[in-house]
Parts: sequence; C-alpha cells; structure tokens
Amino acid sequence: MSDRYASFVQTGAGRALVKRLGLPDPPRLRRHTPGDPLVPGPVLLGSSTGGRLAEPVGKILTAAGIELPDPAAATGATSRFAALVYDATGITDSTELRQLYDFFHPHARALLPCGRVIVLGTPPAEGDSPREATAQRALEGLTRSIGKEFGRGVTAQLAYVTRNGDAGTPVSLESTLRFLLSGRSAYVSGQVIRVGTGTATAPADWDRPLDGQVVLVTGAARGIGAALARVLARDGARVVALDIPAAGDELAAVANEVGGSAVQLDLTAADAPTRLAEHLARRHGRVDVVVHNAGITRDRTLGRMDADRWDSVIDVNLSSQERINDVLLERDLIPAGGRIVSVSSIAGIAGNRGQTNYATSKAGVIGLVDSLAPVLRERGISLNAVAPGFIETRLTARIPLMIREAGRRMNSMAQGGLPVDVAETIGWLSWPATGAVSGNIIRVCGQSLLGA
Repeated sequence: MSDRYASFVQTGAGRALVKRLGLPDPPRLRRHTPGDPLVPGPVLLGSSTGGRLAEPVGKILTAAGIELPDPAAATGATSRFAALVYDATGITDSTELRQLYDFFHPHARALLPCGRVIVLGTPPAEGDSPREATAQRALEGLTRSIGKEFGRGVTAQLAYVTRNGDAGTPVSLESTLRFLLSGRSAYVSGQVIRVGTGTATAPADWDRPLDGQVVLVTGAARGIGAALARVLARDGARVVALDIPAAGDELAAVANEVGGSAVQLDLTAADAPTRLAEHLARRHGRVDVVVHNAGITRDRTLGRMDADRWDSVIDVNLSSQERINDVLLERDLIPAGGRIVSVSSIAGIAGNRGQTNYATSKAGVIGLVDSLAPVLRERGISLNAVAPGFIETRLTARIPLMIREAGRRMNSMAQGGLPVDVAETIGWLSWPATGAVSGNIIRVCGQSLLGA
C-alpha cells in the first residue's frame, strides 16, 4: 500500500506545508540497487586515543574504493560526508567521552542526506575495569540520540566488536561495515550490533555474497517472504521457497521468478520437519541458511481469544521453528559456517494490544536466539533474528487509518518500511562473511519509538 502522505511531502506544496506547520517530514530513503557505489561520497574516519579498530577499518574502506579524507583537514564549511565512522574502543573512562563530542560536534551538519553514522566499541562485559565498561555502555545513548537528531534519512548504529579470537580481522568487520554503510540498511537505525567470534568467509564478489549457497525461506509466497526470495537470489543464493499448499500458485510464481525451487508444506504437520529434512538432503545434501519467516496473526484481546487462536499462532510462529531446527541439526544438514535467521517482531519487544498470542510467540523467538545461539556457536553456526516494525504489507494495509498513520510516523524516518528492508537485513545476516555476528536481535523499524 502506498504512503500518500510521504509522496505529498516530496512535492513543492507538501514541502511548504511541512515547514510551515512542523509536520512529520519523511525523507526519500537511499535503498540498495545493484551496481551502486557503497557510499555516495567520502567517509570521515576518526578514532579515540588508543583505539584498536581504526587501522583495520581504514584498510577495509580504502580497499572498497572509499575516499577517506584526513580528519585534521576536513573541518571546512564545504566538507560533506556520506558517513562518519568513529573508533571509540580506546575510551576507558567517562572523562574520555569528551572525545565523542570533539569528533561529532564539528561534523554533525556535514552529513549528506541519508548519511551513515557508525560507532565502534568494545563489549562492556569485556572491559578491563568497571570504568571502561561504564564508558563503553554510554555509547548506546550517543548513537540512539544521533539517530533521532540528525534526520534527513541519516542512520546511526553502534557495533560492539569483541577483543577475542578473530573478530578483529578484516573479514569479520567488513560485512557489517558494508551493510551499515550501504543502502541495504535504509530502515535500520539506533541498533546495537555485537560482532563476536565465528567463521567468517569473504566472498569472491561482494555483489554476490551468497553465491552457491543453499537458502531455505519459509513463508515465501508473498510479502516479506517473496521479497526475501528475490533479494537472496539476487545475491547469488539457490533459494528453496516454502509455503503452505493453499498458497501453491503464488509460491510457484515466486520460485520461478528467482530460479529456485518450491516446497508446499504445512509446517504444523507432525511429519513436516522430517519431510523437509529428507527433501533438502535428497535435492541439495545440505542447507547453508535457514530463514524462519513463516508467521500468522489471529488477533483478539486475551479475554475474547479462543484457544485455537492462541495455539495456532504459537505453533506456527515459534514451535515450528524449534522442531525444524532440531531435526536439521540432528541430521547435520546445517554445516559448520551455516546460518539461521528468525523473524521476530517489535511486538515481541514492546507488546501490542489485541496480540497477546502474537507478541508471546515473537518474544519467544528472541528467547530462542538468546538460548540457542551460544550452543550453536560451538558448532560454527550463527543464529540471529530480525524484529520488523511497521512494514508496508497487505496485513498493515488492513489496519484502521489512524492507527496505521501512527505506526508510520512514530519512528525516526517518519514512514513505514518496505518488505525489501527486512529482506536486505536478513540477507546480510545470511552472508558467510557475517558468521561472526551471532545472538543479535536487529530491529528493522526506522528506530521506532515503541519499545525503544
């Protein structure tokens, strides 16, 4: 469904009215198109005293063809940047937080529209002292506030990069930097991403980061699932698209469009995990990425909800994921270096009236990531989830007008996201190069005020 208000504010009359009345001003977001440069201008890279990541990050960005001006010479009024990247890992005491002000204050107005802000820190739990842990935790307030202040489609993120293992190597950092700098992250802002240890393999071609990978997408017939199939296939994956038999025609159309295969299967059937495992083993011998996207809503307030509505939502949205994971892992169909990505929801974080069943199931998905990711890490498999906010789909088109408008405007982007925004984020978490990112819940919500 189109956002008529967002279209109107891009007109001359709309711009004048927004300025005069102080109305929400949704920007035109920079989204990814194959062949686009990673960023549309130079990137200013700064570092705290003793920062450990500025050097490897500088090498990554230079190798990617990005211009890195000298920070000492980049203070003129005419300097404009596509991104500000700051290595804050050297900050070990609250008194040193002033270095953040000294870097960002002179350049706060120098970002191009839809610019990017990335702050790199050390996980507070890895601080050498309580003071260092305190200072590193303070970075979350900085990045979330920048995401709400800078406007014009600018996003701001914090990446905590572990000191341990291989997380300081270029491959472990590069996939996250490429995602956050590019148009793929257009509707992701105010997030905290944890880059830990794990298998991270750089692709031969960053335009096809999933080349040769077998990727299963459940709920692939329409909406976010169909967008997922298109994005993953564009990035080189062999897509196995799954949905219920009732959606067979739409599923076949999506699978044919992306050159993948279609599997009609009701995930709530008792034998569904076994049948799926046998199909994957017979056709592909493995599955490199499992994307649990299938989900339903059966809304009622709790006092008016019948048991079938409760049971069906929990079963499809949560329990089926557990059953499928169990069988695929038991049969070693997900190899070392594999990835699992689940779809949660902002409702699982903030709750939602009339959706106790849905919110419970989506909070359970977050619990699944929290509990299983450490176990899978020992097998070299990453597990993450995305939590979409207000995304323009057929489901949200049926929401009453005023509630729909509130959902669109109550975020830093002042607009709803698109299915492709969720798909791009899942795509990034699916890359072999993102194997060091595990146990994360990434909100794709334009930095929604709900649950913030």
